Amino acid sequence: MMRTARTGLNRRWFAAGALAAAVGVGGAAGVAATTQPDATAIVGATVFDAAGNAPRIATVVIKNGRIAAVGPNVKPPRGARIIRADGEALLPGLIDVHTHWTPAGDPRLTPDIAAAYLAAGVTTVNDFNAAPESYEPRRRWLAALDTPHVNFAARISTPGGHGADWADTATTKWVNTPEAARAAVRAVAAYKPDVIKAFTDGWRYGSAPDNTSMDAWTLAALVDEAHKHDLKVLTHTVTIDKGKEAAQAKVDVIAHSLQNREVDQEVVERMKANGTFYAPTLAVYEPGKGGKAGDPADPKVRQALRKFDYALHNVKTLHDAGVVVALGTDAGMPDTPHGTSTLRELELLVRAGLTPTEALTAGSAGSAKALGQFGDRGSIEVGKRADLVLVKGRPWESIGDIRKTDRVFVDGRLVFGPGAVRRAADAAKAMPALPAKARIDDFERADGRTNLDTLRTDNADGGLDRTVQISTVIPRGPADHALSVAARMAYKNNAYAGVILPLSRGSIEPVDARAFHGLRFDIRGDGAYTVGVNSLTGLWTAEVSGGPAWKTVEIPFTALKKEAGFRQLPGPWTADDLVEIQFGGGRAPGQKMWFEIDNVEFY
Repeated sequence: MMRTARTGLNRRWFAAGALAAAVGVGGAAGVAATTQPDATAIVGATVFDAAGNAPRIATVVIKNGRIAAVGPNVKPPRGARIIRADGEALLPGLIDVHTHWTPAGDPRLTPDIAAAYLAAGVTTVNDFNAAPESYEPRRRWLAALDTPHVNFAARISTPGGHGADWADTATTKWVNTPEAARAAVRAVAAYKPDVIKAFTDGWRYGSAPDNTSMDAWTLAALVDEAHKHDLKVLTHTVTIDKGKEAAQAKVDVIAHSLQNREVDQEVVERMKANGTFYAPTLAVYEPGKGGKAGDPADPKVRQALRKFDYALHNVKTLHDAGVVVALGTDAGMPDTPHGTSTLRELELLVRAGLTPTEALTAGSAGSAKALGQFGDRGSIEVGKRADLVLVKGRPWESIGDIRKTDRVFVDGRLVFGPGAVRRAADAAKAMPALPAKARIDDFERADGRTNLDTLRTDNADGGLDRTVQISTVIPRGPADHALSVAARMAYKNNAYAGVILPLSRGSIEPVDARAFHGLRFDIRGDGAYTVGVNSLTGLWTAEVSGGPAWKTVEIPFTALKKEAGFRQLPGPWTADDLVEIQFGGGRAPGQKMWFEIDNVEFY
């Protein structure tokens, strides 16, 4: 039984707790003021401006992070820093509208992910992995790093839908009616996301049982409410019929390939009529990526090849019909590394039939238009952000030259290439630790938050059949309260239920608990449970039991044992990098479980 409990805790650590070490990002690039000349002039490069002009040798002047002048006859201002770029190409920074900054990705740590994108010339991305509670600390962390601009996507799916089959309801809102969709948008809007990610299509590519899908009425209400809050909506949509529904609902971007068959005229016309952009994420679907070609005789391999052929055909058909193509990759998914996958996506767009010029435009201006940011970035024009890439080659002639990145600028600051200086924070793997506070949660607040002002979240198992649990604060005495967790286990092995108490907002900033000896709490229940402490090096657990009467338990830090296996990182217990406390347990399939806890604190 305890083995089941530990498995559940470990699964949730991968989904949330380790994000402190892996995923801190935010909504604007971390470009702090440094001592530089008032202006920079890039001289001698052939400028591909993504604004419709033919490549031409020109000078680009940067002032205050913006493009101040562009042209063949522009003179560098007196005192400007001169960057000679003869024989090189100057491009607008690439924009990837579909990434996941997840601890399962490659690379997995935030500064390394940021560096991978900058090295590839990617200066803006959307992160679809962020929980709303994490936005504020991630934006603070980002301000200290060299990183692309990162737009946070608030996630909305259906009960049992894709994206909701592992996440808690704070990370991914679950909706199945128009009223619920509007309420979910209003709830996440309070966190100031940059875009909305809606998981509308539950098709699992014919290789696994399907998830649930969002109906047309719910999606239409979601999009309408999001637009009232000036939020773009990007959808996980992978079939033709759901693509028609997405376009009819005026979704802004279909952020995957429609790949169950060739697109028909109806979906083309709906996308054009409603201004829906298309980001096919070919890089995540490419057969044989990561050196895993597979057996051509395997039915699954043949199916993957057939779907990829549909994906290639459909992006070309939609592009030729006038649907604007944007660039997305789904990077962070298996064998889809950050940074280089964006470059691979450009090559695959060319393989699909776009010209190199069309692919480069999709990866810059097209993506900026899809996000409603073209007035600010996406082309080399006066007044726009100086998000720029110098490449040794002519990628509008040979798209493979896009891999020859020389220098990258974000808001006019040189962040990659000769002369770039990394910041001290870029070498760190996490934000600086906060001092731990003794009292974690006594469950007396009426707003569902801990004494640390963090949001408690449920921690059930994942999958199509999920354990059903209810966590609620109940009276313990005349003026005292406790947390009650009751669950009915899913009909599967390793069914699990529990609760997470973050030690900092969104489990992003670690805390230093070296001033304490261990963890103390009150508990009662119906059997065996596991207590877990998440740190940046993994999950550390101890077993406890609960009976009908309340008892106080003290667990010295020295009694915690590190969980083996799933996503655990190397390193000893240090107590200076803690991010979450977890309580939970498992029971046999279909059985019920309950426990109550109170007065959780370090001692």
